[in-house]
Amino acid sequence: MQKENNLTVGQWSVHWFTTNRQKWNGNTEGGYRNLIYSHIIRYNTAKGYEGIIEHHIIPAIGAIKLKQLSSIHIQRMYNDLKENGRMPRGAKQNDKPLSNTFVRRVHAVLQAALKQAVKERLIPYNPCENCRIPPKDKKEMTILPPEKIGRYLQEAEKYGVLPMFYLELSSGLRRGELLALQWEDLNVKERILTVNKQVTRMEGELDVTEPKTKNSVRKVALSQQAVDLLVQEHEQHPDNPILFPSPRTGGYWSPDAVSRINRKLLKNAGIEEHVRFHDLRHTFATMAISSGVDVKTLSSMLGHYSAGFTLDTYTHITNDMQRGAAEKIGGFMESVTAANTPEPPDPPEESRCKVIPFEKVG
Repeated sequence: MQKENNLTVGQWSVHWFTTNRQKWNGNTEGGYRNLIYSHIIRYNTAKGYEGIIEHHIIPAIGAIKLKQLSSIHIQRMYNDLKENGRMPRGAKQNDKPLSNTFVRRVHAVLQAALKQAVKERLIPYNPCENCRIPPKDKKEMTILPPEKIGRYLQEAEKYGVLPMFYLELSSGLRRGELLALQWEDLNVKERILTVNKQVTRMEGELDVTEPKTKNSVRKVALSQQAVDLLVQEHEQHPDNPILFPSPRTGGYWSPDAVSRINRKLLKNAGIEEHVRFHDLRHTFATMAISSGVDVKTLSSMLGHYSAGFTLDTYTHITNDMQRGAAEKIGGFMESVTAANTPEPPDPPEESRCKVIPFEKVG
């Protein structure tokens, strides 16, 4: 690498990524510790960061000297990504604007790289700190309509995957977490499921890695019906340690294959809504909140890093619940104030009408 005072943004970004990539966890395929969030991230996520550096940061600002990089350079790049897109494809450039979410991702990667540069005293401050990033994209959340869940599970039973999809709808596990479960992860007596790994596809091969974040390692309580289904599932293949083995290979299910099954179940059940497998997780969370489960408990069950993130993700549900609560409180207060409204006092004696006896009239 060149002398540090002559480094370009591109050279430093590549160096930063390469240095962190060496911090693989365990078997090199298990993810690596990242300076952005300080936790183990998925292999595919790491590849995404590498792509951001190669296809966006380097083409836009890679030639600028690191010590000469300013907030203006970075802001111009963000604006260009948002308005025009800058994803090279061969000799051509994609003119399609990039989403707010993707621009925020570029910002996260660049900010982390420059934060390290500040730490190593290559630059005096992080110019990303003075940049404006676009707001988060507001996405319409799709769930499996509650009134159609019965039909959906009936099709799952016909297909021979009822325990897997029932567990998903009653626990909200991430797809990779669900597929990585082993029989030893289930405590039948206590009805507790331990989540501590995930199945991912890396460069075409399935692998079991650590979960998405440290908060993803958790214990999830299950209903008795869910446990009974899992016991029945294990009895079908008692010598296989995998809870949901692929009937074709005996190994782990491919995440893509499970998503294809989900689409078949929707079609066979006559469900027109476009519900991804991940939306089953949203369905569980929505039903939990609507049933009165508090956000902190739900956050722990979902493996979120904070209750605030859960609240932000499902704010549309909590807003509806708040409006419902407000109506109930308003009705209660109205009844209370009506019951306590005092009756008007009697008029003074002199203002009352006097009754004249009939016999004295005339």
